[in-house]
Amino acid sequence: MIKTPYLLFLGDAPDQLSAKVAQGITDWRPNHVLGQIKLPGCQADVGVKNLTLEDAKTLGAKTLVIGVANRGGKISENWKKTLLNALKLKMDIASGLHNLLSEDDQLLKEAKLNSCQLHDVRITSTKFPIANGIKRQGKRCLTIGTDCSVGKMYTAISIEKEMKTRGIKSTFRATGQTGILITGAGIPLDAIIADFMAGAVEQLTPDNDLNHWDIIEGQGSLAHISYSGVTMALMHGGQPDKLILCHEPTRKHMRGLPGYTVPTLTELKTLSLPIAQRSNNKCEISGISINTQNLSDSDTRSLLTNIEAEMGLPTVDPFKQGSTRLVDSLLK
Repeated sequence: MIKTPYLLFLGDAPDQLSAKVAQGITDWRPNHVLGQIKLPGCQADVGVKNLTLEDAKTLGAKTLVIGVANRGGKISENWKKTLLNALKLKMDIASGLHNLLSEDDQLLKEAKLNSCQLHDVRITSTKFPIANGIKRQGKRCLTIGTDCSVGKMYTAISIEKEMKTRGIKSTFRATGQTGILITGAGIPLDAIIADFMAGAVEQLTPDNDLNHWDIIEGQGSLAHISYSGVTMALMHGGQPDKLILCHEPTRKHMRGLPGYTVPTLTELKTLSLPIAQRSNNKCEISGISINTQNLSDSDTRSLLTNIEAEMGLPTVDPFKQGSTRLVDSLLK
């Protein structure tokens, strides 16, 4: 288990989106967070107290969590001094990056010297099978997006929260580093060999009670040149009964791909539904989640109204408005 409370490391994140791991933990597990630590040039802030390593240790911080999700998932050399100093203060370190803490000789040496733990969230010891496509009992909802980092995890957690409020059997199924750090369980889907990704999703969402819902955290996007494979695995392995389309309306291009435009919600619907129906021919799109963090209240209201009229589906920002209407639609 990763020890709490956390000190969130934002490093030299170039923008707010790069600190999505830290932001997600702050938004959904604020009681686990003591504060944040940033390096010069950091352009992100998750709205908690700025602390030095020494201050955080005095306040009782147990784990320095790398809250940055950079392209390629690499541990920057610029971060190394801070990470090593955290270990010298006997703090554990947790990371969801592809570049593993446990493969860095300096960090390993310092961790051993100070009896600290290095937690690589993207490592799993489970051996997953190839997907078999056998139908499973229970209900499943998958969030999918027009792009990466548009609110798929936030939407899934919000839906689970609303269902539990109503007494509906439900489980948020984390498939990425932030979701795993928030809930303490899940699979790091994009770190699994491609042939076994869909099989891993089958194991993550096993047979269950007929009235139980697995709310599956989406990853990547079918429209993203770099990360479409994880989405396909989730759609085929998850056998979703319902899809929630997720979108961030202010994007100028696909994340990390300036030469590629973001698809419309209509394009996403047209692309995704036949693929989902390949593994579950009764799959339907039941709602739309819009990330309006960069919009004013008046622009938000206008946009949600227009999208709902165009798509004919309940359209909300679940982080601001809750997921009541999304859950109502799921249960129809």
